[in-house]
Amino acid sequence: MKDNGRNKNVNGRRNLIPGIFCVLLCLVVWVLWGGFDRFLGVGSRDTLTIGVFSDSYWNVQNGYAYRIVDDAIKVFEEEHPGVTVEYTSGILKEDYSEWLAEELMAEKAPDVFFVLGDDFSSFVDAGALKDLTPLMEADEDFRKDAFYSSALACGTYDGKQYALPFECAPKLMFVNRTILDNEGIAMPDNDWSWEDFYNICQAVTKDTDGDGLTDQFGEIGYTWKEAFESNGVQLFDQKGTECRLTASGVEESINFIEKLDVLSDGYNVSERDFDLGNVAFQPMSFSEFRAYQPYPLSVKKYSGFQWGCIPMPAGSQGDNISTLDSLLIGMNRKTANEENAWDFIKTMTSDPAIQAEIFDYSEGVSVLRSVTESEQTLQSLIEDSGSEESLNLSILSQVVEKSLVSLRFPGYPEAEERVSQAVSEIIGGDGNISMELIVWNREINRFLGEEKGQ
Repeated sequence: MKDNGRNKNVNGRRNLIPGIFCVLLCLVVWVLWGGFDRFLGVGSRDTLTIGVFSDSYWNVQNGYAYRIVDDAIKVFEEEHPGVTVEYTSGILKEDYSEWLAEELMAEKAPDVFFVLGDDFSSFVDAGALKDLTPLMEADEDFRKDAFYSSALACGTYDGKQYALPFECAPKLMFVNRTILDNEGIAMPDNDWSWEDFYNICQAVTKDTDGDGLTDQFGEIGYTWKEAFESNGVQLFDQKGTECRLTASGVEESINFIEKLDVLSDGYNVSERDFDLGNVAFQPMSFSEFRAYQPYPLSVKKYSGFQWGCIPMPAGSQGDNISTLDSLLIGMNRKTANEENAWDFIKTMTSDPAIQAEIFDYSEGVSVLRSVTESEQTLQSLIEDSGSEESLNLSILSQVVEKSLVSLRFPGYPEAEERVSQAVSEIIGGDGNISMELIVWNREINRFLGEEKGQ
């Protein structure tokens, strides 16, 4: 009986071996086909998911929402046989941030996704974005110096690169050249100053039809923001923990804004005044400038006068600079598809052919210096504007490179509104500006502390 039991056990073990082998074989196949990747994180090795929105980042009507993305996908898939790129279509920009946040919370977010400027610091703080610095440093083909340094800085946080820029748009001074020509005033140089700006505004502000009412004006839309930026004022730190309303240059900037306001003699200069060709200057994002050029799908808004763009005027403590807005691309920190995700980010941001399409199908500026300064770009802009005089590419490139990073952090809109209120009350009052700035600075810093839970 004992021998029979031993034989049964031996036979049982022999029968078990093929079963174990089959299980192990299935497990190996599962791992090779990406099952382990899907178990550990998002995505799979043969499918790359990306997050996009269906309309323009620059809030302009655009019939080419997916054109650049689709072309980048085609290039990527040709270079990566067996890998398919997928995205959810139909998500509007106004809904995109909420959609992406929900996907991240549910751990269903795409491997790669666009990051709006307003969301960047929040996503970094939430741990949603992968630090790209090690990938950049390990990739011999990646050229950091090909990018505008200011554009790269838009995706940097605490010295680490959490996103790469896809397209950007600096703020420039939109100039009604017709008014300047009629008044015998030369177009300002690229290094013009606040004094130059004020003198021209003063010279063109007048009653042109003799009815006793001022009907031509110097500027519209030049606010404390532009004055602070061009006078060396860094109002907030990147994390939004400190307001510097008492910093050097603030009081001078407010005085300059008040000086400009006096020129209009109480008249509220409107957008319509500018549209009609009655205002000499208006600060404007380059994306807005391009949107108003006479190419298909544009609004032919300024057809009654000649215009051009130049850098912002410099304050005595600053430079001819302004802020840079940038649409970024980041990688899901939990992606299981890091290699393909990184390669796709590079295709979108570093491929010259894809970046050149920004000037054909979007309203922004390429983040690659070689693309923005190319002859192809020049011809594209000339076709848009119908004139070589509207914008000099060297000016555009210079403005982008010198631009400041547009800060966005939780509570930023509210903090900015408080600064606007402070400046408005200071200009409208007759108190001591220095003392009022101290009081307002304490108030805004108190608010920032509450936002951070300090």
